[in-house]
Amino acid sequence: MAVPMEWYLFLSAAVFCIGLFGILVRQNALSFLMSVELMLNAANINLVAFAYFHGTLTGQVFALFVIGLAAAEVAVGIGVILVVNRNFDDIDVTDAATMRW
Repeated sequence: MAVPMEWYLFLSAAVFCIGLFGILVRQNALSFLMSVELMLNAANINLVAFAYFHGTLTGQVFALFVIGLAAAEVAVGIGVILVVNRNFDDIDVTDAATMRW
């Protein structure tokens, strides 16, 4: 018994919506990073599901590239968060809008 494609798409849409909600509502920079990771994982679910149903490996290869991109995004994001924390003693993203030299 195979799982229908619609279930994968529903799961991916739910994970993407949770990530989008996290980006729109939260003001913590770490929550932003986690929400972006959720959105990228939703894209990975879609890529792997379509690759499975079409019988190719292309979606899985793209998913590996997305995982690499997510790792690079986290590395840069943590660096930015550390600089904001050093300058403002908080990781609230609304404070960083007032950065001045």
